[in-house]
This record gives sequence, structure tokens and C-alpha cells, in this order.
Amino acid sequence: MKLRLLVEFDPQSKRWSAVYPELPGCASAGDTEEEAIKNAREALELWFEPTDIKPAKGAKLLEVTLP
Repeated sequence: MKLRLLVEFDPQSKRWSAVYPELPGCASAGDTEEEAIKNAREALELWFEPTDIKPAKGAKLLEVTLP
């Protein structure tokens, strides 16, 4: 699976931002472009980390894998 990462410099804050356009809320920043990308990879891991969910009676919670 490939994802797009939008990395850009903000001249006002003098920092780099890194945003995954297809994953709402999955973003990060850094003082350098490299740091922003590194932080974005960590944010991606956290974004996909499972959370505790208690399904309603009769519901199924399945785990899927992307090719």
C-alpha cells in the first residue's frame, strides 16, 4: 500500500509540515524537512494503531489486511 505525504515549508512558523491527504488528522511537523517526514512516519504508525472497541451485540469486529 502506498500513501501520499504532502510536505511543505511554512515561512511564517519557519517549520515544515507533513500531511497525509487521505488520512484525516494524520499529520506532523518538524524543524527540517527530514524531521517532518520522520515524525509523519511515527504519526502514521499511531494513526493505524488499534483502539479498544466493544462491538454492539450481534456486531462483528474483523481485522483486514491490505495488499
